Amino acid sequence: MENFVNGKFCKNPELATADDFFFSGLLTPRNTSNPLGSNVTAVNVVQIPGLNTLGISGARIDFAPYGLNPPHTHPRATEILVVLEGSLYVGFVTSNPENNLFTKVLYPGDVFVFPVGLIHFQFNVGNTSAVAIAGLSSQNPGVITIAKAVFGSNPKISTDVLTKAFQIDQKVVDYLQAQFWWNNNN
Repeated sequence: MENFVNGKFCKNPELATADDFFFSGLLTPRNTSNPLGSNVTAVNVVQIPGLNTLGISGARIDFAPYGLNPPHTHPRATEILVVLEGSLYVGFVTSNPENNLFTKVLYPGDVFVFPVGLIHFQFNVGNTSAVAIAGLSSQNPGVITIAKAVFGSNPKISTDVLTKAFQIDQKVVDYLQAQFWWNNNN
């Protein structure tokens, strides 16, 4: 019998196998030939069912030269990032009303923490590829890419709302809503 826990099915421990706790492929570089120049390989409860209820997950992020993991947030997790190759300009913004920006340029072996729920990004400032590994404090951290969520929602957010919120012209909103917002999370 399976139980539904945290939105996922949790196997009876007597039926669990080693494959429920295994993922192969983080060593493999991913294709970064996309408009963002990055590719995130998630390793969470979807890929490893045995993570359910354990409160951890991870990811590999590959960057082309000058590739970007765009501003996004994880609503259910803090992220710790370790750079393995290349150099990344990383940062996060604190919540209102301060909206302080904290940034660093990271090199191989450097570590940076992005607190739960805060908007953050990683940008490859080098002319070579970069690779980072992230650990997250949830088996299902979620990801909300800011531009895609705001301008690529389905259905679209009212132009009246966005023109007022961003204090921009309707033509700019129309242009942004017409873009294809690339999903670099796999």
